Amino acid sequence: MKKDAHPTYYPKARVICACGNTFTIGSTLPELKVELCNKCHPFYTGKVKFVDTLGRVERFQKKQKAAASIQATLQAKKVQKQERRKQEANAPKTLREMLLGK
Repeated sequence: MKKDAHPTYYPKARVICACGNTFTIGSTLPELKVELCNKCHPFYTGKVKFVDTLGRVERFQKKQKAAASIQATLQAKKVQKQERRKQEANAPKTLREMLLGK
């Protein structure tokens, strides 16, 4: 085997979470920084919490609002079109239509 082929293994590497929790694990790095751990992850705590990286949640919510406004606009146009058709159906007939009985 080649010498120095594997990285150094640290059996007591510290993991530091964004919530302040720390614990030790075995790793090739002496210290790790993480965003979530078992103390603050929504799955383990049961609390609803948005885990946002790079503004993904805000972008998704923005898209949802835009889609809802487009849907409302389309619905309003559909109602206007239906009312226009009703008005056209109730409009007085032309003289030719009256004489031919249409």
